[in-house]
Amino acid sequence: MAKKCDITGTGVMSGNNVSHANNRSRRRFMPNLQVVSLLSDTLGKIFKLKICSKTLRSIEHNGGLDAYLESTSNSKLTEEAKKIKKSIAKKKASN
Repeated sequence: MAKKCDITGTGVMSGNNVSHANNRSRRRFMPNLQVVSLLSDTLGKIFKLKICSKTLRSIEHNGGLDAYLESTSNSKLTEEAKKIKKSIAKKKASN
């Protein structure tokens, strides 16, 4: 199971644990992943995605999945998110 956000691709980062004596040992910073069901208003479909909490907050701030994907550039999205974005744009164009 990959520890990556399904929308933004945020993954595991690495760094150091630094003790009081300034000894350094390597550690991993895991993303705060949550499995959520997001509704696309345009498609009328529910998407079950594994996303990080920061992305979830951004989606809620923008007013839903459709608005978030429209306002975010393709370079910041994963392939799965680009497919959802493309299908939303196609549905809006047909209406």
